Amino acid sequence: MNTDLADDHFKLEDTRVTRRYFDKFERITQYLNKVAATMEAEQRLSRNDIKAVATYLVGLNITFRSLAHKYHFSGRFSHAGQLTFDRVESGFPVYQELLEMANDALQAERHLATMPSSEELKDQMVRAIVGDQEIPTKLQYALSQRLYYEELIKGRQFYARNDPQAVWLGNEGDRRTFQIHWAVYDSQVNLPTIYLMDVEDTGRVGLPKDERRWPEAQAHLMAQSVAHLKLLTIAKGFDEDFDDLHPTRLRRFHIGPMYSNAFTRQSGPLREVLEQANSPIGDDWALVWTEEELIAERVERVKSGWFGTVERQIFALDPFAAQGSDTGATRMERSLIMPERPYQALAERNPPGFRDVRKFVVSDRGRVISYR
Repeated sequence: MNTDLADDHFKLEDTRVTRRYFDKFERITQYLNKVAATMEAEQRLSRNDIKAVATYLVGLNITFRSLAHKYHFSGRFSHAGQLTFDRVESGFPVYQELLEMANDALQAERHLATMPSSEELKDQMVRAIVGDQEIPTKLQYALSQRLYYEELIKGRQFYARNDPQAVWLGNEGDRRTFQIHWAVYDSQVNLPTIYLMDVEDTGRVGLPKDERRWPEAQAHLMAQSVAHLKLLTIAKGFDEDFDDLHPTRLRRFHIGPMYSNAFTRQSGPLREVLEQANSPIGDDWALVWTEEELIAERVERVKSGWFGTVERQIFALDPFAAQGSDTGATRMERSLIMPERPYQALAERNPPGFRDVRKFVVSDRGRVISYR
């Protein structure tokens, strides 16, 4: 691994290391869906929450599968390219990788139209191995690129921007309730971030069918979806910009950072825990899952224009946390997802600051066990 743009952004130049990186994330993203299902069983997430979150977790899995095809021959073929990832802040690929993937998706059909089929490439490989007795590296690379573009054609990847979708939850009088969900790959921290917002709609036309408000609402939410903005800032801005849309609950899920003794250089107790665990390849990791939540506790009517009034939400900040006003949330909870051996090392060391963090311990047997 050699440095490229900055000390914390590294390119994976070795084939075996690149494949190990993607194998690790394939396992992690598969575990995430099981952890989300466990949260539903604990009634921390509703059925609608799970449907929304699972959309993005599956998309994240497909994104890593796509990039694994793209970089399958890094280090073995001069034109294969190398994946750049953030080894200090997140452990995930850098934002630019997802932008390039989105651009490749726009041109995928054109690339596939000029490439031999998978069957043709495999036939040529057999002839090269049997007839010419040589390793068909160029053909193998061509097949990996074809698989990459075929994956992009199928769609459902987690992109840098995943625009808002609205799901109707029900009506109460003249109020429709929607859950709006969207996601971004935050460019500042190189992490996938998922948003869920419950909104009461008092407009004449339901929000997703409103040709004026829905595009404006989508654009507003995407513009505010950055990691450094507090939930309170996002919710109040939306509430003030749309007089007939009333956000009653806003949540944000940060997926990551990912810690790995083999790949990342984060500091702190988790790094030491992973060193002590001495886990086998594939189990050398821990992933942070953070949920922020902001809830409206009451409604006030404020003056609008000369004679009118509009509703404004008053949001609850955590009264038991000294930093409640600083975080701009009603509550915030961090969880750790890790295999069994790193968890055992964490339990033995029991470092300060981790005792109240929920731990989800995953295994290849499909089990997810939740610990406090």
